[in-house]
Amino acid sequence: MKELVVVAIGGNSIIKDNASQSIEHQAEAVKAVADTVLEMLASDYDIVLTHGNGPQVGLDLRRAEIAHEREGLPLTPLANCVADTQGGIGYLIQQALNNRLARHGEKKAVTVVTQVEVDKNDPGFAHPTKPIGAFFSESQCDELQKANPDWCFVEDAGRGYRRVVASPEPKRIVEAPAIKALIQQGFCRNWRGRRWNSGSAY
Repeated sequence: MKELVVVAIGGNSIIKDNASQSIEHQAEAVKAVADTVLEMLASDYDIVLTHGNGPQVGLDLRRAEIAHEREGLPLTPLANCVADTQGGIGYLIQQALNNRLARHGEKKAVTVVTQVEVDKNDPGFAHPTKPIGAFFSESQCDELQKANPDWCFVEDAGRGYRRVVASPEPKRIVEAPAIKALIQQGFCRNWRGRRWNSGSAY
């Protein structure tokens, strides 16, 4: 049996700053990851990819909020923004990998949108720590805080202020059996290992 390697891709490595938020920039960043994964597959490993999505979730959430404020469209819950970005980033990774794998007649990559079970009493819900979205100046942060009293912000490594949301400890990946089955079938898997929300299981 081949050795299984889990490759973790940070969401901030796909969106490095406010100038690299476009899908085109993200796709270019993902291509570099795909090249590295291809080298690992050539070394005869089974590979599972997991990725972060903090910046992407924040952008989707803010986009939904602006659409709500200006056009009256329904707000998108945080959990749905997380799922949307899982699928979107997974698509970019899957496409980049499959384009490269096709040249070598290799296995296919497949994306699994995951749900993670957490404890509804996890202290993380009361003390948000996970940065999401764009960077804001102090004045922008103050304006957003006044408009959204329930939001929490932190200064992020001298780069500006970012919104933070709950990041409870994961207890179980709901789709783990499906991921295991895909490994046994020889697919290169891409899945998200963590999600944030205010529920007990999602």
